[in-house]
Amino acid sequence: MEMLKKYLEELIDKSTPERPIWNIEKIRSGEKPTWNYIDGCMIKAILEMYAITGEKKYLSFADAFISYHVQEDGTINAYHPEEYNIDNINAGKVLFELYDLTGKERYRKAIDTVYEQVKHQPRTSEGNFWHKKIYPNQVWLDGLYMGQPFYMEYETKFNDKKNYADICRQFANVEKLMKDPVTGLYYHGYDSSRQAKWCNKETGLSKNFWLRAIGWYVMALIDTLEKMDKSYEAEYSHLMSNFKEVMKAMLKFQDESGMWYQVIDQGTREGNYLETSGSAIMAYAILKGIRMGFLPEDYRCYGEKAFYGICDKYLYEKEGEMNLGGICLVAGLGVPDSRDGTFEYYISEPIVENEAKGVAPLLLAYTEILRTQK
Repeated sequence: MEMLKKYLEELIDKSTPERPIWNIEKIRSGEKPTWNYIDGCMIKAILEMYAITGEKKYLSFADAFISYHVQEDGTINAYHPEEYNIDNINAGKVLFELYDLTGKERYRKAIDTVYEQVKHQPRTSEGNFWHKKIYPNQVWLDGLYMGQPFYMEYETKFNDKKNYADICRQFANVEKLMKDPVTGLYYHGYDSSRQAKWCNKETGLSKNFWLRAIGWYVMALIDTLEKMDKSYEAEYSHLMSNFKEVMKAMLKFQDESGMWYQVIDQGTREGNYLETSGSAIMAYAILKGIRMGFLPEDYRCYGEKAFYGICDKYLYEKEGEMNLGGICLVAGLGVPDSRDGTFEYYISEPIVENEAKGVAPLLLAYTEILRTQK
């Protein structure tokens, strides 16, 4: 899979902090670069490539990219904690690694800057973080990935694990409130106030199982577990069991290509398609789950089938340059009203190429394959 390494290096060569080529949302909007989760996903993958290969160019790029946003006093350019946007916590995860690797105090200070948002993030009546201030009382699966791994790593390293119970309770609430008992899949969103137009007024749930949302959720589980002290046996075991159950449920819907559909349980319904980002996340989660001892070795065939299935279908070379297609650009709930959680909505969002939400998890899955080869 040297072609994937070549692809990453092409993306790095074309990117600067001012214009990362993989952030299609920013490029399309014409906005200046900000502190955002999309770049956070990509830099995380680049740092994993450094961890596996030891090639300094990856660390140098990641360090320069994040240093562009983080000032010496730990303030972060264009980051507004008072927006209470859980997405903005995600990029904070790379600060821990960069602090360990470089020793730069700006990163340690910036970790505290991001943690201030965690401390004050508004919560639902059940105790879960709001997804955003503009989405009051709402929990989206995406938000578990954006916030909880950072929260867990901070508690483990810098806060004497004081809020472990809070983190585990938030996952438990999602399992209780958002899991479908029939399929074992999870609905994209939950509104504790039952006010959102997209939610069921009795359950508070959105209508469908969106692939990348469940992908974010399984990554949230395994990445949070990775940062957790195993001596908290009951809590650790429960999160691990949750991870194993959702992975087992997802395997029932894996297509013969190795991939999964954009709306997971709707298969070949007209308009539905095999989607790259969520399938790549599943490949990563399966392979990492095996490495961490959560999943049996016989799951490896499913993870590798997903990885190679994506590469076969959507990774291609054109005019000497690599491209990755089949990536849903974005999907959400609420504003505008067209984001109503219906099947028709999820298949209507743009499908793009070379976007970090697809590229980063495919690279993460690749690093898991490289680990086994070593």
